[in-house]
Amino acid sequence: MVVATGTASGKSLAYLAPVLSALLDGSEEPSGRGTTALYLSPTKALAADQRRAVADLAAPLGTGIRAAVYDGDTPVEEREWVRQYANYVLTNPDMLHRGILPGHPRWSSFLRALRYVVIDECHTYRGVFGSHVAQVLRRLRRVCARYGSSPVFLLASATAADPAVAASRLTGLPVVEITEDSSPRGEVVFALWEPPLTELHGEQGAPVRRTATAESADLLTDLAVQGVRTVAFVRSRRGAELIALIAQERLAEVDRSLAGRVAAYRGGYLPEERRALERALHSGDLLGLAATTALELGMDVAGLDAVVLAGYPGTRASVWQQAGRAGRAGQGALAILVARDDPLDTYLVHHPEALFQQPVESTVLDPDNPYVLAPHLCAAAAELPLTEADLELFGPATDELMPQLEQRRLLRRRATGWHWTRRERAADLTDIRGEGGRPVQVVEAATGRLLGTVDASAAHATVHEGAVHLHQGRSYLVKQLDLEDSVALVEEASPPYSTTARDTTAISILETTTEVPWGDARLCFGSVEVTNQVVSFLRRKLISGEVLGESRLDLPPRTLRTRAVWWTVTDDQLEDARVPPEALGGALHAAEHASIGMLPLFATCDRWDIGGVSVPLHPDTLLPTVFVYDGHPGGAGFAERAFHTAARWLTATREAIAACECESGCPSCIQSPKCGNGNDPLDKKAAIRLLATLLAKAPPHPTDA
Repeated sequence: MVVATGTASGKSLAYLAPVLSALLDGSEEPSGRGTTALYLSPTKALAADQRRAVADLAAPLGTGIRAAVYDGDTPVEEREWVRQYANYVLTNPDMLHRGILPGHPRWSSFLRALRYVVIDECHTYRGVFGSHVAQVLRRLRRVCARYGSSPVFLLASATAADPAVAASRLTGLPVVEITEDSSPRGEVVFALWEPPLTELHGEQGAPVRRTATAESADLLTDLAVQGVRTVAFVRSRRGAELIALIAQERLAEVDRSLAGRVAAYRGGYLPEERRALERALHSGDLLGLAATTALELGMDVAGLDAVVLAGYPGTRASVWQQAGRAGRAGQGALAILVARDDPLDTYLVHHPEALFQQPVESTVLDPDNPYVLAPHLCAAAAELPLTEADLELFGPATDELMPQLEQRRLLRRRATGWHWTRRERAADLTDIRGEGGRPVQVVEAATGRLLGTVDASAAHATVHEGAVHLHQGRSYLVKQLDLEDSVALVEEASPPYSTTARDTTAISILETTTEVPWGDARLCFGSVEVTNQVVSFLRRKLISGEVLGESRLDLPPRTLRTRAVWWTVTDDQLEDARVPPEALGGALHAAEHASIGMLPLFATCDRWDIGGVSVPLHPDTLLPTVFVYDGHPGGAGFAERAFHTAARWLTATREAIAACECESGCPSCIQSPKCGNGNDPLDKKAAIRLLATLLAKAPPHPTDA
């Protein structure tokens, strides 16, 4: 069963009532643990918050409910007690994958009595992360069957399209959905805020808007001065740090006592830092917090008055989830979406119906991605030998993968089934967050102190030599990035700028899976190989975003095999669109940038989850071609969704470019912050004509699914 209703609608109570009732009944058995339940959350913060909620709810019930958090922050001395005595264990998919399932014999008494599995905020399990979690849950079902249990899965989700379908793909089981929401709620005033244009000019002379970071910091400052408890949700760790830092400086000018009541909260902090911030937020000691999505996911912070969204968070579901953090006690609340200088954000503030009237997106995940499935088959074989009967559980792609895993000598077939053959832990073959390798440790060079970590996949772009790294309101300059040892050495500094990495990308087609004609044009979906290299970084002024300079970098290229959607155009179409050869590169490049910016409106992805390439003459198609690809090995389902919604997606892209007030292109329409070519060439008017010609022959929804 999945309950998919609005924020603060009582979803937690809906699953806690049957779960706690069953645990109480089980506590009367001689073992005291005749029934157990497992709670999964996407973040540690949410699990800790739910542990507090369960403790409050179960306090009058005596000692029958023994709830405990089991995650990477749980002290070693407490873990054995949790395994032996807790009957309600709160954890996350990462710990289930790396700790509980590989060590299932030590959890045998808990798994044998497992009655319920609660999956909270299940709409967050999308893309590669969701695909990994889907396979972890299949492994859990298999191990439970070994101990004679068949738990009921209870899922809670923000409002989403087709929640039963998404929940079924996640669990591999038929799911019934409950979507009617009759819960009372206070009025929410929702403001769409577009920062003003500045007198500055960016790349190619484009006008520059004041940054969403600066605007959000000002709003957080003004709200804190008035005693309004506020959370500002920010898309990046660096953005959260920067907003908190600016707000603290401005509050100190008004009242020094207020500066200490605003802070940042993000992943990469040490456990004790996160717990201290959570306590301060709950107690009301903090008036304002600049946070990444770790606080979007269900931390029940009663008494919040306002929420600031520093940029569109990627999906409409996330918009309402974040906005719902305010007014949770039933009082009225304020939500402000501050638009970034970005095609999608600009489109939304000028087309509010796309935000308020369109249905919430479907959750996109692909459990059959071979890059996802293969390591989980190995992990499953290490837990219990895989048999023929097990293969159906893991999906139709399993039959094709098993011989490959045997050939690579990862699995060996014997009479009892397939066995894991290596000495190392099979669970270590993959990071379910799709982060691609062990995190890079950020270390203060002078003291050797560990400041935090950065995902390996983001290291080239965020902790390269010369990058500005923010931590707990302090800024550091990266002096050295050691990729071999996964260490970035930093020293404290106060540069008046931030840094943004730039990269270059080349792409080749491996296989065309599906192809449809659009007049003379072709729309295709298939497998590609992408070669990407971070080549330089920009230094930008903190408040205005003005570019101060660019520095070259010498970092190794990275190769990615993934899935992509691409479209081609012919010479006749270029002639119809009045796009001469000298304007072709700029037209394709502009269409590519804008389409990447608009795709999150149609697929549950982030702009940074996808990439693109445009080529006036691609060697594999022999035609002008635009590619948009998933930024994860094997694909994440986003490009496939783009293929199925291509007519609507590219129509919105053309409208977004045409509606922008700039003359020749700007960050609000066709310029990209991560373009390795310095946003050159770009031709706004030619891109509009080209997309119009392409769409003229497109079926309304040729493959919509």
